[in-house]
Order: sequence, then C-alpha cells, then structure tokens
Amino acid sequence: MSLGHPDDVEAFRRLVLERSGLILSAEKDYLLKSRLEPIARSEGIADVAAMLRQVRLAPTARLAQRCIDGMATHESFFFRDNTPFDQLRETILPALWRARGASKSLRIWSAACSSGQEPYSLAMMLQEERARFGDWRIDILATDFSQPILERARTGLYSEFEVRRGLSEQRQARFLVREGEAFRIAPEVRAMVQFRHHNLLDGMATLGRFDLIFCRNVLIYFDPATKAKTLEAIAGCLNPDASLILGSAETVVGLAGAFEPTPGLRGVFRVRAPAAHAGLRIAS
Repeated sequence: MSLGHPDDVEAFRRLVLERSGLILSAEKDYLLKSRLEPIARSEGIADVAAMLRQVRLAPTARLAQRCIDGMATHESFFFRDNTPFDQLRETILPALWRARGASKSLRIWSAACSSGQEPYSLAMMLQEERARFGDWRIDILATDFSQPILERARTGLYSEFEVRRGLSEQRQARFLVREGEAFRIAPEVRAMVQFRHHNLLDGMATLGRFDLIFCRNVLIYFDPATKAKTLEAIAGCLNPDASLILGSAETVVGLAGAFEPTPGLRGVFRVRAPAAHAGLRIAS
C-alpha cells in the first residue's frame, strides 16, 4: 500500500510526533490511509499522496494541522470503564470532601478530553453528589489538542448511539434534553465544564493546580521519554494530596519517580512525598 513518496510519508510521521506525541510506525500505514483519505476528499485533493506532499511543503499551514488532528484516536464514551468512576464516588471524593472542607473548592482536569463524554460524566456524578458538596465551588477543566473535537465537545450534542453507550435511562432522563434525533447535555451539567485548547507537549505551567486529574488512554500512544516528561509535568500540577487517574492499561512504573500507586485503587496514583521524590530524574 503506497501513501506516496517515502520522504513525504516520513516527514508527516515526524510532524505528528513533534506536534502530538503520537507514534505512527510503518505498521500503521493502514491508519494513515483510512483517516487521511476523507480529509483529502473534503479538501478537493486528488489523493493522500498529493496531500502529504502539500503538508511536507507547508507544515505550519491549516491543512497540516487538520491532518495531524485527524490522526488522533477520539474514542470516548460516557462513564467509560466504570471502575474509575466507582472509585471516585466511593473513595476519592469522600476523602476530598473531608480534606477540602475549609476551602469548599475542588478543581478537576480532564486531559485529552476528546468529544467531551469524560468531563460531562464527571459533572453528572458531581451533580448526583450535590448533597455532599452543597455550595462548594467545583471547576472542571477539559482540554484537547484538537480544535475540531473541542468544538464538538462544547456543543454537548450527542447521537442516540453515543448516549446509550454508557448512560443509564435514569441519567438520560435527568441530564439530557432531546433535540430532534440527538440529545444535548443539560445546561446545569454543561455549565460545570470549561473547555480549553491545550497540547500536553506544550507544558502545563499555565493550567494551575488540581485536586484530581483524569489522563486516561493517552500515554499509551507516547514513546517512553514523552510519557515520562508528561507525567513529571502533571505531577507539578497536582496538590500534595491529589490523585491522578490513568487508563486501565497505563502505569507510571518505570516512568515517573514523582508518582506511586494508591493502595487498593486501580489506575489511581498520587504524588510521592518530597523526600521520596528527591534526586529522581528522568533522562531527556
């Protein structure tokens, strides 16, 4: 399967890695073809080969960024995997209610939020727990490096298939409003989430600090060095008693000296005490 001149294809692979951290090996050429062909058609370009040549000649142009966005895996659904949300309700949130009782504030980050189902799921759960936090200030920041997918997330509009994939009938009735053949997230849930364009590779100093970070099913696409740097940067965004929740297939073992597993919780990690973290460095 030819995608065009090898130099053009390799230049695109490097561009995707530099801009997004995604690794596109030669074994994933089928993915390049399937995801780039619709873009070429919509742009009125003859084929993928011609488009990759254009991208190589103008790597900072709109077309290049659209192609990079198109390579991201935007698989997402409401209350995905269940276990992280069960642990959040049963263990993590009660601990935060106790720890933040004086400030009555909670800040959560959904990193690489894709089409928005994860941050909206968090907002729905917090709405269900409203009796616990009452007049608390709760901020949910949701970020992604793809502008188009963020615009879709902001609409809060989902198909019936997307809604049924993860939402019980009770949650559908409480948190969704039907609009024709689709459903829109209820205003009180949408109001809890702020969407912002952000690339994990660009650093996190401008994001502030958080009490809880969801960064699920993202690191699996990065090489070890990029994973390690990303985790170290995330550690700097977490309050000392905060939690990082990764995907079921992800771990910090061998990657980030800043983190340690939280006993009894799957996929939940916390920042090590300063003394334990001192002297640990990740090679660049």
